[in-house]
Amino acid sequence: MSAKLPISLAVVLPEVEEGRDACVRRLEELLEAKSGVSKVHRIIECDDATPGRLCVHFDRRRLSVADVCDYARRAGLEIHEQYGHVISRARSMHARKARQLGERLLREPGVVEAYVSADGSARVEFEREVTDEKTVRARLATLLGDHPGNASHEEHDHAHAGGGKVEILFAALSGVLLLVGWLLPKAVAMPPVLVLGVFITAYVFGGTFPLKEAASNLRHGRFEIDFLMILAAAGAAVLGEWAEGALLLFLFSLGHALEGYAMRRAKSAIESLAELAPETAWVRRDGSVEKVPVEELRVGDTVLVKPNERFPADGFVTKGQSSVNQAPITGESVPVEKQSVEDSRRARENPDAIGPESRIFAGTINGSGVLDVYVSQAATESTLARVVQMVSEAETSRSPTQKLTDRFERVFVPAVLGIAVLMLFGWVLVEETVAQSFYRAMAVLVAASPCALAIATPSAGLSAVARAARGGVLVKGGGPLENLGQVNAIAFDKTGTLTEGKPRLVDVHPAAGVTPQELLRVAVGAEALSDHPLAAAVERDGAERLGATAPATASGLQSVTGRGVRAEVEGQEVLIGKDDLFEDVPGAALPAELQQRVVELEKNGRTTMIVRHGERYLGVLGLMDTPREAAKRTIERLREIGVERMVMISGDNQQVAAAIAETVGLDEARGDLMPDDKVDAIKMLRSEGLVAMVGDGVNDAPAMASATVGIAMGAAGSDVALETADVALMADDLERLPFAVGLSRGASRAIRQNLWMSLGVVALLVPATILGLGIGPAVVVHEGSTLVVVLNALRLLGFEDTASVG
Repeated sequence: MSAKLPISLAVVLPEVEEGRDACVRRLEELLEAKSGVSKVHRIIECDDATPGRLCVHFDRRRLSVADVCDYARRAGLEIHEQYGHVISRARSMHARKARQLGERLLREPGVVEAYVSADGSARVEFEREVTDEKTVRARLATLLGDHPGNASHEEHDHAHAGGGKVEILFAALSGVLLLVGWLLPKAVAMPPVLVLGVFITAYVFGGTFPLKEAASNLRHGRFEIDFLMILAAAGAAVLGEWAEGALLLFLFSLGHALEGYAMRRAKSAIESLAELAPETAWVRRDGSVEKVPVEELRVGDTVLVKPNERFPADGFVTKGQSSVNQAPITGESVPVEKQSVEDSRRARENPDAIGPESRIFAGTINGSGVLDVYVSQAATESTLARVVQMVSEAETSRSPTQKLTDRFERVFVPAVLGIAVLMLFGWVLVEETVAQSFYRAMAVLVAASPCALAIATPSAGLSAVARAARGGVLVKGGGPLENLGQVNAIAFDKTGTLTEGKPRLVDVHPAAGVTPQELLRVAVGAEALSDHPLAAAVERDGAERLGATAPATASGLQSVTGRGVRAEVEGQEVLIGKDDLFEDVPGAALPAELQQRVVELEKNGRTTMIVRHGERYLGVLGLMDTPREAAKRTIERLREIGVERMVMISGDNQQVAAAIAETVGLDEARGDLMPDDKVDAIKMLRSEGLVAMVGDGVNDAPAMASATVGIAMGAAGSDVALETADVALMADDLERLPFAVGLSRGASRAIRQNLWMSLGVVALLVPATILGLGIGPAVVVHEGSTLVVVLNALRLLGFEDTASVG
C-alpha cells in the first residue's frame, strides 16, 4: 500500500536556498536507499530555484510516518518543526480494543498516523499546521480514559490489574457453574428450572465482560468478535442449548482474560526497566553529604555510591575502585571493574572520550567498593531514561505482519456476518428446520471468529521486545524485530566492531634524510588535535617513543573525509593520511621508496599513515588493530543460527580488511570504501535479500540507514548510536549479536506459528460447522487455539541465549 509524505526542504535543509543545490539530490538518494521507500522527488512550488518540498513515496505496509521521519533525521534532518508526535501510556487492554482506539484517533483533524498498543502505549503523529500537541494529548486522554484530574497512571494500572483479576474470577465462576449444571443432574434429581437457573447464572458471569466490549463497539458502529460471540450465545439460548451457550461464554471470557494477562505480563516486563534507577541519591555539596531525590540531581554534582547500591545517574568515577554489575543496561553477565579517571577536568570537558573502565550508567549496581561519581547527564537524559523512552516508542510500532492481520480482520469479520446471515436461510435449500439452520449459523459465527488472530502478532512482538531489553538489546519495534529475524546477510564495519578499536603504532619508517624523532614530533603534534582512534594511537604510542622530546605545536586541524587530516605545524601545512590523499592534493608526488614501503606494510596487515610537512615527505607510520577475541565465535554462532552470508565493509585498505576477514571467518571483505561506497555496497547486498549492517552508529549511520536493519554496538552512553540504529546492542560486546538475531528469529517463528494456528483453526472449523459440527466442540477447539497462541507468545519472555537457537 503506497503512501506519500511531503517534507519541507526549508525545514530539513535550512541552509539550502535553492532547489538545484547538490544537497537536495544527496538527500533524495539517501532516502531512496532505505528499504520500503520507492521514490523521492522534489515538489516545485514556485520555480526551480526555490527549495520547495520533497515528496517521499513509501510502502505503508513496511514503514510508518514515524519511520520515514526517523530515517530523514538519520541523514541529518530535523523535521520536527513540520510534524510532531505524542507518546502516551495508559492501562493495558485487549488487542481489538487497542486497534479500535487507533482508528478513532486517525479520524481526528491533523492526525496523519496513530497507533495504540495492547499494553496501553499510544503514539500519534500529527501535522503542526493543523493541530497542536495540547489538543492531541487532550483527545488521547479522553479516548484512553485518562482524564485530567483522574487517578495517576499507577492507580490506573492497579485498577486495571484488579479488573483483570475480576475478569478471570468471573470466567472461573462461569466454568464452575457450567460444570455444576452439567454434572449435578446426573448425580441427583433436580428440577429443570433449577438447572436452567444455574446455566443462566453461568451466562451472566461468562458474558459480562464480552457484553461490555460488544456494547462499546456497537456504539461506534463496529461489529467485532465479542459481538459475534454474544450473538452466538444468545442464539444457543433461543434454541434451548443453554449448556453449549454457557460453554461458549466461559471459554471466550477465559480467553479474553488470558489475552489481558499476556499484555499485562509483557507490559510489566518492559516497565520494570523504569524501576531500575533509585529514587534518591547521596550528593556531596558544600563539604557535606546530603540525600536528595534523583530528579534534583544536576550535571556537575558528585554522588556518593555505597556498596550494593544502584547508581542514580550517568557519569564517571572520580574517586574509588569497585566492580559494577551492568547487566540491567548492557546485559553483560560478568561485573565490570571500574576505576577513577586520570584527569577529571579533561573528562568533564569531553565525556564522550571516557573509557568504559570509568563510565557509569544509571540503574547499574555497585559492588563492594565506595565510589564518587561525577554526574554528566540529568536523570531525564540518562541512558536508562532514553532506553525506557525508546522501548515505549517501540511498543507503538506495528510490524508489517500486524498491519496485514489488522486489514484482514477488517474485511473478514463483516464477511463472517454475511455468511451467517445466509446460513440462517439454509432451510430453504436443504431439508432442515428453521431452528437447525439458526443453530448452524451460530456455530459458523463461533468457528469463523478470528480471536487468536487478533493477539497473534502483538503478544509475540511485545514479549520479544521486553526480553531483548532485559538482555541489553534495544529493538525499536515490531518491524525491525521481524526483519532481523529474516536477514540472510550481515555486513560488519571493521574498526571497533570486528576489531578492538584500539590500534597500536607498531612501525615507524622515516624517509631518506629524516630521523624517526622528526617524523614522530610532527605526527604526534598534529594527531593530538584529533579524536579519531588512529590519531589517539599515534599520540599515545608516538609520545612514548619520543620520550623527553616534546611534540611539535600544531593548529587548525581539518578532516579530509575518509582519507586523513591536514593541520599547520611551524608555519607549514602537514598532511597525514592514506596514499590516495596525496593524489588529490597539490604538491610533490609520493616518492617511490615510500610507496613501496606502504605496499609492504599493508601486505602485513598494517594500516598506513603517510606524513608530509610542507613539500617534504617525512615517512610512513604503520598501525595495527587486533580482531576482537569474540569475533570468530560470534561469526560461527551466527552461521549456526542460519545467517548465510557475512561481509566486512571497511574504509581501511583492501589487504588489511581481507586479513581481518580471513582471521574471523567472514565470507568476503570489501576495503578502501568511502562512506558513499559503503551505502552502495549495502544496496548491492540488499538487492539479493534482507541485510543487516553492524557498526558503531556514528560513522556508519548512512550505511546503517540503507540496510534493512541497522545494528549499533556499544550504544550505552551514546545518543547518536541510540538514535541511528533499528537495533542497539547496549554493551560493546559482539557476542550480544547472536542473542539479538536468535531472539528475533524466535519471535518471527512464534508469529508464524500463531498465524498458522489461528488461521488454520478457522479454516478447519468453518467447513466443519457448515457440515454439522456443534457449537460446543467448535468452542473448545476455537478457544483452545487462543490459549495456545497466548502461551506461545509468553514463551519468548523466557528466551535463553544459546548457540543453537534457530
